[in-house]
Amino acid sequence: MPDLTAAETVRAADAIVHDIGSKWMLDPAVSERGKELGFGNPFAFYFAGRGGVLGDVDGSVVWAALGFFEPGVVRAMWDEGVAVAGAREAARRYAKAFTAWGEEHVPDDPRLCELAERVANAADGAGLPLFCGWRAEPLPESGPGRLVQVFQVLRELRGGLHLVATTAVGLSPLEAVLTHEGEGKAQFCGWQGGFPDCAHLKPQRGEAEEITDRLAAKVYERALSPSERAEFAALVEKAGSAIL
Repeated sequence: MPDLTAAETVRAADAIVHDIGSKWMLDPAVSERGKELGFGNPFAFYFAGRGGVLGDVDGSVVWAALGFFEPGVVRAMWDEGVAVAGAREAARRYAKAFTAWGEEHVPDDPRLCELAERVANAADGAGLPLFCGWRAEPLPESGPGRLVQVFQVLRELRGGLHLVATTAVGLSPLEAVLTHEGEGKAQFCGWQGGFPDCAHLKPQRGEAEEITDRLAAKVYERALSPSERAEFAALVEKAGSAIL
């Protein structure tokens, strides 16, 4: 197995980690588990669950950490969700739902989990409140549920770095969405009305992607040796092939 640079590891692994998270976030089984845990509205479960690690804060704070959703939607779903059992408990129930999904759908891979935890622990976390909140949450002792939760932490790491990068190049959250996945994704994120033409902002979007990759690569550089990066990328690819 050839060694990988940190930049090569970003290109090989980060999209797969993101897509694994999307897989369970969009699975109706997780929403059904949320109903069993007291959350009749799956969107309230998502926003209160994902943002609950921030604690008892106003919905505008949660929006600031998430970034790419329409602010009013975040505030409304947050308020509805935390009314069920509070913010921190919402996060714990959310983790309970997606780790249960992991136990059913994710192959057990202790080595991948070990390497992924080292990556998560190597990030300093400055400017990444949602990542830090999830990193601070207790993990299952072992097994696929632990791996899925560590992947959730890594997903928030990449997402937080990207929010920092898009802000740094001058893109608003809506512009960041429109220049990447277009109007359909913007509507999915709760934005409504006539959307501006953002074609002229494509270069800034490319710059933001480059910044995100560079920041993520620094974490891999600190966390893993070149041979361990190659091993990590190969194991992530293997997990993705099994799950996606």
